[in-house]
Parts: sequence; structure tokens; C-alpha cells
Amino acid sequence: MKERPILFSAPMVSAILEGRKTQTRRVLKEQPPLTNKEIMPLYTMEPEPKVTEVTMHEVMENEMPFPSSVSRHKCPYGKIGDRLWVRETFRLFDSDECPHSDFPCGCPSWGTPLYRASHDCLDGGKWTPSIHMPRWVSRILLEITNVHVEQLQDISESDCLKEGVGSPILRDCKKPKFMQLWESINGTGSWNKNPWVWVVEFKIIQGGAA
Repeated sequence: MKERPILFSAPMVSAILEGRKTQTRRVLKEQPPLTNKEIMPLYTMEPEPKVTEVTMHEVMENEMPFPSSVSRHKCPYGKIGDRLWVRETFRLFDSDECPHSDFPCGCPSWGTPLYRASHDCLDGGKWTPSIHMPRWVSRILLEITNVHVEQLQDISESDCLKEGVGSPILRDCKKPKFMQLWESINGTGSWNKNPWVWVVEFKIIQGGAA
């Protein structure tokens, strides 16, 4: 079992803590050279004689490896059972921010980590970008429960919910909302490129408001 860092925006951190987000999609750095029409028939290929633990975090489809030109790409986020510690926007509380004259007050002690997803209403203080979060400050630990690949636009309505988008009560179309979320993170036009993405499913094993 290995631990690796993973970045999430403040809204997505909130969705994780609320139990609404159990999936994340990340672009494969090296896109497969084959087209959909070329790859799809290959799904019916017989699996390789030996499927070892090494293939567990490689590109898999219906428990069978992709063609060798694709399957050598190992998921940078790990395999089933590995853990991900969440990097999010944060800052450390400075005692100079305390507005109270009496002691003790309701402020945290100096150096206490504050997280933008939970304290965005606070005035003052400079937030530190998630990329700079050290391991000891992280409050959320995830465990990978599944990893596979698909093209971005193949996301289902149920998976949009797992991405933290939309409401399970409303029968609205959630895919356009996920498209907006994707482009807000990856830039205008990134949805239309329809890249192959890692689909990492996870469960929260440590975390809480702070």
C-alpha cells in the first residue's frame, strides 16, 4: 500500500466531506494512439495468460488489459487499496488575527491549520495554494476502491453524481453541469477534446471539518 498526494478544489473538498463525491477524473498524460473504432473490437480479446498484481493499476476494461500499446500506462494515483492524501487550499492561523480582548477567546491557537473549504468566510489572512500543502497539514485521507479508463464524454449520469455534481433527488440532466465543472478546472474547450481519463473511485477513511 502506498500513499500519494492528490489536489482538489475547495468545492470538491466540501463534496468529499459531505459524502457526495466518491470519484475523480484525471487526464491521461499520454493519450492512446488508437481511435475508438480501433480500440472497441479489441475489448473482446482473450486476456493475457498471466494477469499479475502489476496489471491491477494499469488500464483495465472488464477485468481485461487494454492492448499493449495502451496498457503500459500505469495510473499515477495508484491501485486499489492505495491511499491518497488530499491537498487543498489552507493557511495557518496567526494569533495577530484575533479580534478579542479577553482571554481565553474562541480563536484557535497560533499555527492551527484552517481550510478554505470550511473557512472561506474568514476575513484576513493569506491562503496558501493546495499545491504547497505539506503532508502534516492534510486532514483527509482516501482509499482507492477502483481504477479504470474511459473517454471523458462517456461519463454516465450516475457517475456525474459520484463526481459531486447535481442532486440525487432532482431528475435533471447532470452531464452539462459536469461539463461546466470540467472546463472550470481544465480550461475552455477541454470538454470537446474528449480525452481519455483515469477514473479513480475512492472512499474516505480519515477526514473531518476543521
